[in-house]
Amino acid sequence: MKKIVIGITGASGGVLGIRTLEAFGAAGVETHLVVSRWGQQTLEHETGLRLEDLRARADMLYSAGDMAAAISSGSFRTIGMVIVPCSMHSLAAIALGMSENLVHRAADVVLKERLPLVLVPRETPLNDNHLENMLRLSRMGVRILPPNPAFYNHPQSVEDITDHIVARILDQFSVSSDISRRWDGEMNRVR
Repeated sequence: MKKIVIGITGASGGVLGIRTLEAFGAAGVETHLVVSRWGQQTLEHETGLRLEDLRARADMLYSAGDMAAAISSGSFRTIGMVIVPCSMHSLAAIALGMSENLVHRAADVVLKERLPLVLVPRETPLNDNHLENMLRLSRMGVRILPPNPAFYNHPQSVEDITDHIVARILDQFSVSSDISRRWDGEMNRVR
């Protein structure tokens, strides 16, 4: 069975992380979740969900302080890692190779193993440090996927927008999902 590591950090947009966790699980991918301390606080504030609620949704839930967890070793085989949402603090720590917690260490492992690492930064506007850190990571092969909504699929709700972003995340790992309408090349013609 395919395994994915999912990190949730302290940026706004915890619902994106939860929906990503659910979508990978629904696609038959074993989910290994780690939530940073600030990710947990932000998640509770925005959604009312607690870590206990996530334990039932993930195949494995790790403590952010458990640096001996399976996902902290390259011998633990995965298809990669996504951090959604990714705070600028976590993005900078990963760019500089600073493993302050298990989210950062797992990302470092994925980088050294040359597996896909997808960061979904949730910050706006971006300053020079943010952009330079993203460029540094991009040059290392990290995929930067800002959660920008698409409107060609005529979203009717926040859930539609969320599902479109999550479908794009799954695409980065070649995991199929039908949770969002894809661009089909057809446009309404303006007369």
